[in-house]
Amino acid sequence: MVAAVRVHKAGGPEVLTFEDIELPAPGPGQIRVKQGAAGINYIDTYFRQGMYPPPNGYPFTVGNEGSGEVVAVGSGVSDIKVGERVAAVAPLGGYAAERILPADRAVKVPSNISDEQAAGMMLKGMTAEYLLRRTFRVEKGHTILVHAAAGGVGLILCQWAKHLGATVIGTVGSRDKADLAKKNGADHTILYKDEDFVAKVKEFTGGRLCDVVYDGVGKTTFPASLDCIRPLGMFVSFGNASGSIEAFNINLLQAKGSLFATRPTLNTYAAKREDLLAIANSLFSTVASGKVKIPVNQRYALKDAEKAHRDLEGRATTGASILLP
Repeated sequence: MVAAVRVHKAGGPEVLTFEDIELPAPGPGQIRVKQGAAGINYIDTYFRQGMYPPPNGYPFTVGNEGSGEVVAVGSGVSDIKVGERVAAVAPLGGYAAERILPADRAVKVPSNISDEQAAGMMLKGMTAEYLLRRTFRVEKGHTILVHAAAGGVGLILCQWAKHLGATVIGTVGSRDKADLAKKNGADHTILYKDEDFVAKVKEFTGGRLCDVVYDGVGKTTFPASLDCIRPLGMFVSFGNASGSIEAFNINLLQAKGSLFATRPTLNTYAAKREDLLAIANSLFSTVASGKVKIPVNQRYALKDAEKAHRDLEGRATTGASILLP
């Protein structure tokens, strides 16, 4: 039997139940991993709420991200061995002491990166990598706006973009979060609850606006984000922390300056194994170099997943949060 956090029906954090489950032996192309840590991400709340339906129905084990030691391998798996450390972002099953993974979704973790770091950065860090290096390739001289700059993805975006030579503007919910974002590379911060972020962006940029806006917030920051982007710039929506952006007239993009808009996902960018490995290795090397640090600022016992979700949705967290089995 293996300890896990399960959802039997869609709902609030209270539907997360801590229980023991049977875990089968790994099948063909699968591995079994004893987890050192599991990552906590906003997408987990979408599955819990029923915004994203679980692929195999109810009940299901929450979570996509984790890192640990391989304890068994199924037939046909030749490049991953028992005893090796791996990390993965894979569909559901993450909030557990052990889990079954498709071997082709697992990435070997370098010895200089801990399980806690790996669990805190696989989804958020690889998201930051594809956003900055693939969706819109940030270069020296660019100006970017990062919404929720003190969040898990936000802090990584700020550090990495600053390393790339960009001017980084971040929106945050409190002065403490503003201080944290600045310590992690943000040149300017905006207290979105108290300040008009469009007006502040215009002030900070001398009216030149931003080359790209990275938005993991969603409903409450749209369409105002479009007014922060210079002509031919890009709006990148990668999350819905405040709810989904509703359908809009695409002519709005023309009116705001022939803008580009996209809603990318890591699943698409890393669908091929060679792309998954390229994104992960880019992330690992950047973290190992010290240019980007992974701030694991909240640690919870596996049984306290309900509190973890309440904190996350209450905007009471910064950086990465993890569960410890």
